Amino acid sequence: MDRAVSVSSLHPQRAISGWKTLLATLGPGLVVMLADTDVGSVLTAAQSGAQWGYQMLALQLLLVPILYVVQELTVRLGIFTGRGHGELIRETFGASWAWVSVLGLVVAAVGALLTEFSGVAGVGELFGVPRTWSLALAAGFLLVVVWTGSYRRVERVAIILGLFELVFVWVALRAPIDSHALVDGITRVPVRDAGFWYLVAANIGAVIMPWMVFYQQSAVADKKLQPAQYTAARWDTAIGAVATQVVMAAVLLVAAATLWAGHLSPPLDTVGQVADALTPFLGMTLGRTLFGLGMLGAAMVAAIVVALAAAWGLGEVTGYRRSLESHPREAPWFYLVFTLAVAGGALVVAFVPNLVALSIGVEVMNALLLPLVLGFLVALAVRALPPEHRLRGWYRWVVTALVALTSALGVYGALSGLF
Repeated sequence: MDRAVSVSSLHPQRAISGWKTLLATLGPGLVVMLADTDVGSVLTAAQSGAQWGYQMLALQLLLVPILYVVQELTVRLGIFTGRGHGELIRETFGASWAWVSVLGLVVAAVGALLTEFSGVAGVGELFGVPRTWSLALAAGFLLVVVWTGSYRRVERVAIILGLFELVFVWVALRAPIDSHALVDGITRVPVRDAGFWYLVAANIGAVIMPWMVFYQQSAVADKKLQPAQYTAARWDTAIGAVATQVVMAAVLLVAAATLWAGHLSPPLDTVGQVADALTPFLGMTLGRTLFGLGMLGAAMVAAIVVALAAAWGLGEVTGYRRSLESHPREAPWFYLVFTLAVAGGALVVAFVPNLVALSIGVEVMNALLLPLVLGFLVALAVRALPPEHRLRGWYRWVVTALVALTSALGVYGALSGLF
C-alpha cells in the first residue's frame, strides 16, 4: 500500500517535469512553423481559394503530416549531431555539395525576403504609410532585435509576432462558408487543369521551404537542445505543423467563401485586393486592421527566420563564427550577413511593384528546389546520425516515399504551369 501510494504520488511531479521540459524546449519548431505561414504562403492560400474555391483545402490538411515528417528530421539531426544543416552536409558529403545546398538556400532566401518586405510595404500602403517608411521601420526593428538580443530573446519576439497570424483563424470562423460548396469542392479536383497544378506546386512550396530546414536544425543546435529534450522538441514541431496549416486553411476558406462563385475568378494582383477580398463582411476598417496585423506578423517572423537561416547556412559552409549567443564583435560575419539580407530585401522592394504573382512565383521556385533540399535531408538522416537514431526499417521507407511523392508533385505542378 505504502509503495503504491509513493509511486502514484510521483505522477504529478512527472507531469510538472514534463511540462517544464516542453516549455523549455518550445521554440525552434513553433517559430519556424509560424514563419512558414509567411506573406507568400498567405497570398498563395488566398489565391487558391479565390480561383479554385475549396478544392485545395484537402491538400492543406494532407501537408500537415508531410511537414511534420520533414521538420522532425531537422530536430533529430540537430539534437543528435549538434551540427547545423550546412555544416553536417560539409562533414558528410564534402564542401562542394555543401556549397550546392547553401546556394539553393540563398536563392530561396532572396525570394522569401522579397515577398516578406512586399507584404510589409503593401500593409503600410493600406493605411497611407509611404513604402519607404514602412520598410525602414520594419528593417530597423529586425536589426535591433537580433543585434541586441540572445537566442531566447529573438525566439520570444518571433513567437509573439507570429501569433498575430491567428487573426486569420478568427476571420475564418466568421466567414459565410457554404457547407455544401465545401463538401463539393473537396470531392471534385480538376486534375487535368494545368493552372490548378501550378497552384498545387505553389502550395507545396509554400509549406516546405529550403530555409525552414536550415533554420530549425541550426536553431536546435544553437539552443543546445539535448537528447533528453528530443520528445519535447518533436511535440514543438507537431504543434507548429498543425498551427501553420490551420492558418493556411483559414485563409483559403475565407477567400473561397468571399470570392469564389463556382468558377475561375480573376487573379488577385495586390495586397490591397487580398485585404478587401478576405474581410468584406467585417467592414473596411476592422477588416483591413485585422488583415494588416496578421500580414505584418507573418512578414516579420518570416523575415527574422529567413535572414537567420541564410546567416547560419553560409557560416556553416564557410566556417565563420555563427551564434545569437555571440556578441556582434565575436561573430561579425554572422551579423553582417543577417544585416545585408534584411537591408537588401527592404531596398529592393522599395523600388519593385508589389505583385501577388511574385509571391506565388517564389513558392513555385521552392517546389522546384524540393528534390535537392529533401534529398540531402533524407541522406543525412540515413548516414550522419548515430546508428540508433538513423532512419531505418519501415519508417525509412515511409519517409522516403513521402519525400519522393511530395517532390514529384511539386516539380510536376511547377512544370505544368510553366509549360
